[in-house]
Amino acid sequence: MRALVTGGAGLIGSHIADLLYKQGYKIRILDNLEKETHLTKPAWIKKEYEFIKGDVKNKKIVEAALKNVDYIFHQAAYGGFTPKITKFIQSNCIGTANIFEAIRDNKFKIKKVVVASSQAVYGEGKYKCKQHGTFEPSLRPLKQLQRGDWEVKCPVCKKDSEPFPVDEERKINPGLTYSISKYCEEKLALISGQALGIPTVALRYALTYGPRQSLSNPYTGVTSIFSTHILNNIPIEIHENGHQARDFTYVEDVARANYVVSQTPKSDYQVFNVSTQKLTSILQFIKTLNKAYGTNLAPIIHGKYRPGDARYLYLDNSKLQKLGWKPITNLENGIEKYVSWIRNQQTSGDLKEYFSAVMEKLMSSGIIRQSSK
Repeated sequence: MRALVTGGAGLIGSHIADLLYKQGYKIRILDNLEKETHLTKPAWIKKEYEFIKGDVKNKKIVEAALKNVDYIFHQAAYGGFTPKITKFIQSNCIGTANIFEAIRDNKFKIKKVVVASSQAVYGEGKYKCKQHGTFEPSLRPLKQLQRGDWEVKCPVCKKDSEPFPVDEERKINPGLTYSISKYCEEKLALISGQALGIPTVALRYALTYGPRQSLSNPYTGVTSIFSTHILNNIPIEIHENGHQARDFTYVEDVARANYVVSQTPKSDYQVFNVSTQKLTSILQFIKTLNKAYGTNLAPIIHGKYRPGDARYLYLDNSKLQKLGWKPITNLENGIEKYVSWIRNQQTSGDLKEYFSAVMEKLMSSGIIRQSSK
């Protein structure tokens, strides 16, 4: 079998490529090596892989990459918190459309397509009020965030509520351009796959971390952003009050999820959450990082926030577990593996920190704002 991995130089794509290679697949990678993410061509791209430098936005390049492949793992995407609204749509929506248009126009015989979606399509998580039961809120109002009131409120009594896992039936409510583009991507893929008779699956990833996460992209990847702060002894300024929480999922578990759904017809034309089904607050995450690095860098809280951020978001993975997949790497072990990897990147004894330099731009564009609290 021959597999095409778009975005195969990146965090998730490169691990999918390696897993498939171990399973005996011939690997072709299509990646544009975006300078923001890749300062050079990554050393982890094996010489045995066929590598095409190109962008999924270019239909001719996509057509060339699709020739004689059996499986497509579409991981190429533009992400993060940036002001580049049009780029999200061009890369994620048009890039995905190009793949299926090329398949149709050239009558490529594809056995299956697995597409990377995101937890971001849900917007906010699911919540429960002790008095009034469960509800699925919209994103928190800007006026609430502006006054530094961070918790999600019960729509009836207006009291703070408690989060619980989001399953695939939760109402879709994307509140950011990136979120909209990922939902566009998964819907395009599933509908196009059905129209062409090509089994297609969309995976909604929780917050994925691990070795090979970009160390130079200042707009995405809190593990790398926080790590480069720690290694440069630069205080970490966190948003809200640090108690907001996410479902941190190790990259090799995510890669295995891609392989599992590619191997069974039970996954065809469906969406699946990929997650640990556990919540970790940002403060706890930083504590875990500090422990792994042997440091004690205290975070700074100034009450800044990002409009469109969820407060608590973790995913119910029971649907995917029914296919035989489960997460096997806990946060502590995953962070240890990440720290071991990042220390090997310290060729000159330190690593540059990129996030601080773009903070002013993010503030001026309204991506990050200051509360009155």
